[in-house]
This record gives sequence, C-alpha cells and structure tokens, in this order.
Amino acid sequence: MSPADAAARAVEAVATRLPGAEVVAFIERSEEHLTRFASSAIHQNVADDAWSARVTAHSDGRTLTLTSGLAGAGDGAAIEALAARVADSLALAPRDPRWAGVAHAAPVPPTQEQAGSTPAERAAAVAAFIEGAGGLSASGYVKSYRSEAGVATSGGQSASMCSAASSVDGIATLDGVDGVSRSRVRTHAELDPHAAGALAAAKARAGKDAIELPPGRYEVILEPAAAVRIVSTLAMYGFNGRLALDGASFVEPGLEQLDPSITLIDDGPAWGVTVDAEGTPKQRQRFVDAGVSVQVAHDRRTAAEAGASSTGHGFGVGMPVAAHLGIEPGPAVGVAGDPTVAGPVARAAAPLLDGVERALLVSDFWYTRVLDPRQVTVTGLTRNGMWLIEDGEVRGAVQNVRFTQSYPGALAPGQVLGVGPVAVTDPDSWSATAHSAPALRLASWNVTGNASG
Repeated sequence: MSPADAAARAVEAVATRLPGAEVVAFIERSEEHLTRFASSAIHQNVADDAWSARVTAHSDGRTLTLTSGLAGAGDGAAIEALAARVADSLALAPRDPRWAGVAHAAPVPPTQEQAGSTPAERAAAVAAFIEGAGGLSASGYVKSYRSEAGVATSGGQSASMCSAASSVDGIATLDGVDGVSRSRVRTHAELDPHAAGALAAAKARAGKDAIELPPGRYEVILEPAAAVRIVSTLAMYGFNGRLALDGASFVEPGLEQLDPSITLIDDGPAWGVTVDAEGTPKQRQRFVDAGVSVQVAHDRRTAAEAGASSTGHGFGVGMPVAAHLGIEPGPAVGVAGDPTVAGPVARAAAPLLDGVERALLVSDFWYTRVLDPRQVTVTGLTRNGMWLIEDGEVRGAVQNVRFTQSYPGALAPGQVLGVGPVAVTDPDSWSATAHSAPALRLASWNVTGNASG
C-alpha cells in the first residue's frame, strides 16, 4: 500500500480501538542510494529503503505519540500492532492542556513522482568529478534521496507528497592539502560534478602555505556553504514559534531587523513538500521582506497559543521550524574568467570580490554552537579553506580560525555589503530540510581565535 493509504489505515485502526479519539498519522517511505569513491576509484555502493510511522492520539485530555519502523510496503499487521500499542498506552500519558486538535480536510497541491539515481548514473557523476579534479587524487560520494509520505487525520485530512534530492560531496588532494566542493540539488540531472571537481582542485592548489591572522573584526565573503549555516541557525533559534512564545527569539514582526538586501522565504512546495506532519498544507511564505521581519513558523500547538494559524511547519514534536528557509539571491551579474570557477572562489561568490579592498573568503563553518539563543550568538570554526582577498584578488590561503558572532548582528541594517546572484542548498541538510543561501559579503565578522590560541 502507499504511505497515504497506510496513514489512513493507521488512523482508522486507532479510532476503532479508541472511539471518539482525535488521531493523526504520518507515514514515510525513504530511499537513499550512495556511491563512495576514494583515491579516484569507486569502492562502495549502498542503498537503504525504510518505512517509518508516527501516530498521535488524543483522548480524555491525554495525548500520546508513538514512532516505529514498519515492515516493507507499510505492512498492515505492523500498522495494526502500532495502533494497539497506542490504544493500550494512552491512559498512561500525562494530561495535555495545550492540545490544539487535528487538521481537517483541506486541499493539498499534488506533487510529481520523483526518481532517485541508478548506480550507473552515480558512477558517471563520480567519473565527472574525478575528471574535473584534473589529475588530483579525489574522494567523496554521490548520493540521491527520495521520500514518499502520507498523512491522515481523524478530522478528514488525507494527503500525500513526494520529494527528492541529490548531492555530491568531494575532496581533491594535492601534497597533503585538501580542497572541498559540495552541492545539493533537487534532481540528479541538476548535479554538476565536473564543476565540483574543478572547484575542489582549485581550492587544493590554492591552499598551500596558509598564513595565520590575528583575532579581530574582518570583512568577510561567505561562500554559500557558510552563509547557509546562518539560515539554518536562524530557522531553529530565530523564526521558531515555540521560542518566540517563550521570549527566547530576537524576531519582532513588523520591525526592520536585518539589512534591506535580505529577504527570507520558506518554500517547501518547491521541493515537493506540500503538507506538514500534522496535515496542514504548506505554501511559499515570506519570513523577512527586505529586512523587515514578517512572521515566525507555527505548528498547530504554537499557533493556538499565539492566537494565529499554523504556517505548516509542524514536525509533530512541538518545535516548529521553517525547514526550507532561504535567502533570496541578489541581481545577476557577470562573472569574469572561467564560467565555472575563478581560482579557489566558487562561481556563486566570485561576483562579490569586485571592489573588495581587504576581506576573508570563507568556504564553510563547522562545530558551531549557540552561546546566546535570543541574540543567536554562535561560536564555531571555519573549514574547507579560507583565503585573504586584497584589491579584489585572492592573495593567499589563511589558516582556519574560531569566531564568535551574532548572526542577526552580522546581517543587521548596513552590515550586508553584497548578496550573490546564485542560491545554493545546504549540502549537510538532513532529509527533511533544504535551507539555502547565496554568497554574502558582510562588513564585520568577529574572529576570536587562531591556530595559536
């Protein structure tokens, strides 16, 4: 049976055992196919095909949610067993005065069937990455992900959706220096592994003899992989309806809190995600409009508490997050030189170098930790290459640094000097999220440590 049919069957099975109960079921089939390569040769093909279910029931003032894996094809016996567990356990659940009810029937836009990738297609992508690396030793993976999900409620809602993504993540190595390139797109056909290999090789060649810079405030150009970390963190800690209700978010709708060049839009339907796990239809929504905060994300619980409506961001865990939030790219501009890569600079960031007197080019962040949730002050490290830009030119590699920076502060009015023309999806996103960002040129970034301490 399909995930949508399985979800409807789960709701019916629980309602039969608990007459009058409110029930919502979300059932998903996810497929992941991955080809790994090392030393410029494929060494592993793996595949995973799994079914999972989450069923929530509310009756007599109590709410219970159970999650479980399911046997292949949404096995009916497994669904009946899960329904029995829900019915038997609900009386032991605590009282739930914040229960907001289930979603009722509402139209959900249809999504197209999405395909993954074959081993032959991924092998061809690996070959293209290796060719793009131009003789350097190459390692990494090519991956495709596909999800088919269904949601049903006792309020009459029944919907299905299908989403997919493909990614390439690779390293080119020269004399012990690694150059990294990563990207994530909607379909395998959109991947450009040759360009990814060329960029990884360019970063490796330009990464030798890295110098150390002292702590201080620097103008920075964040490549999309770094900029998108800001977006995903703001989605969790800023535009989160639960944190907003608790007074732990910086977001104040109606105020100009970010630079006018920053517009943030959440667009789940573009990825085939047309309904949330609670059954609320999703749509393209604006969270920041030219620097002005517009709204926060709500699920059914937080919306009821705020006197608002769900924005379709219910994961069923009480923490609404805009899972497809992205910064709108800037105007298209020409890129001088090679159409794919300008030295170690990704094409998405190259236009921002024009007119830069002195700045740091940052490839990526990692090990980031939030120190102050309300101000979204984060500490972390740079990785995958950093370079000094002077007079619009790459002057040389810089050793990785530690930073401590308020993300809203970095994007505050007057602090954004440029927005790149191409938005890129976070290559590290987990399957349910697809945050995106263009490259950003920022006036000030607080470097608090280097290799010496």
